[in-house]
Amino acid sequence: MSPWGPISCAETLTRDFPNRLSEPSEFLDTGLPSGDCCLILDIHLKNIDGLEFQASLEQSGINIPVIIITGHGDIPMAVRGMKAGAIDFLTKPFTDDALLKAINTALKASHDRRQIAQERTDIECRYEQLSAREREVMALVASGLMNKQIAARLELSLITIKIHRANAMKKMQAESLAEFVRIAEFLGIRDETITRYHQNR
Repeated sequence: MSPWGPISCAETLTRDFPNRLSEPSEFLDTGLPSGDCCLILDIHLKNIDGLEFQASLEQSGINIPVIIITGHGDIPMAVRGMKAGAIDFLTKPFTDDALLKAINTALKASHDRRQIAQERTDIECRYEQLSAREREVMALVASGLMNKQIAARLELSLITIKIHRANAMKKMQAESLAEFVRIAEFLGIRDETITRYHQNR
């Protein structure tokens, strides 16, 4: 069975959200659980439109998969919610199986998001260990320059560039040049002046 299967879903709902929260403020005050989670959101809330609340979550930087619950006449609103990033929407009345299936999908999305966030955090921590020169070399490598071109640009010897690149790859735990470049692209540190540099040379 998938780690996000029906039993896990039910246990998660019981453990982390033992009470139904009818007010958006209650949800915000409760805070997100530390593990995988999702929000089951009824479009019709007491004091705020459900889609407005969904938008406020995004504006507040709260990244949680949302399942929208709607009545038959609210399908256009549900479509708006999906376009705003909701994982799924259920039309009342719905079965327990349909709800658990939607939760299963949402929890997997939560797990994937947390993995990506953790990967970024780990990579950023490793990047912080690089010296200023190693970061410079990494950005130039990601821009497609060869060692000789980097040496000429930085007015350093070829062997010095090779040492900086090797040290940077080791600190970033990159086992190949392709992985090194992928990490640099992930961090968004490509040197944007390279095109202009080549035009001026």
